[in-house]
Amino acid sequence: MDDVRVDAYLRRIGVPRPAALDAAALNTLHRAHLVAVPFENLSIHLGEQISLDADALFDKIVTRRRGGFCYELNGSFAMLLGALGASVAMLSAKVHGPRGLGPPFDHLALLVDIGDGVSRLCDVGFGNHSTYPLAFDERGDQRDPGGVFRILDVDNGDVNVVRDASPQYRAERRHRDLSEFGPTCWWQQTSPDSHFTQSTICSRLTEDGRVSISGRQVIRTEDGVRKLRTIEDDDALLEAYRDLFGVELDRVPIVASPERTRRPSSVSA
Repeated sequence: MDDVRVDAYLRRIGVPRPAALDAAALNTLHRAHLVAVPFENLSIHLGEQISLDADALFDKIVTRRRGGFCYELNGSFAMLLGALGASVAMLSAKVHGPRGLGPPFDHLALLVDIGDGVSRLCDVGFGNHSTYPLAFDERGDQRDPGGVFRILDVDNGDVNVVRDASPQYRAERRHRDLSEFGPTCWWQQTSPDSHFTQSTICSRLTEDGRVSISGRQVIRTEDGVRKLRTIEDDDALLEAYRDLFGVELDRVPIVASPERTRRPSSVSA
């Protein structure tokens, strides 16, 4: 990512270029990304192919001002941090769910080193998660606006990421290339067993909580109070995507059948 693209990305998330990528600057970038760039799976339900190619990620997230899911959001954030001088490793993770752990590469998280001796787990692609990076080698409670987090060792060398005593995902320590996430990214887009094919979601952090659109429901959480509003009119729903997320759509996303989206994603490391 060259300087022109770095500056455009920073404008996208509303942050000036930091004089140095220290802990405070990384915190600012992490939070700003969560506020500006929504976690969303709308491409699946608009019939758009999801690509992990570097140019495609930049075009979608920065130029077209869209969001994405973990592979897109953390994949692009990794490129930004790398261009700003960080050492970034991509980690494969299995998400904890009602039926146990998901498959390998179910989630992409980032292990970031900015040269201060502290390895940090950055994650701007897990939806409602930590507002700031987590200290990867800390084993006690880590208090964050998003909850109380802990990183716990498991027998095989992986780590469990726990939020408010609830396991979120199990991350490997092995460093991966973005291309390795391609097959599972394709599965997430196409399989009837993927929760991403079953409903639409667009969600981001706000100054005092969170705002989401799920289906036709607008969900706002402000100071711990959750409010729901249903939008039946298509034009009003498109206006809500635009006003709440800056997402310009030409039609309402419709939950797609897996057969409509059964095509591989384009991937490059």
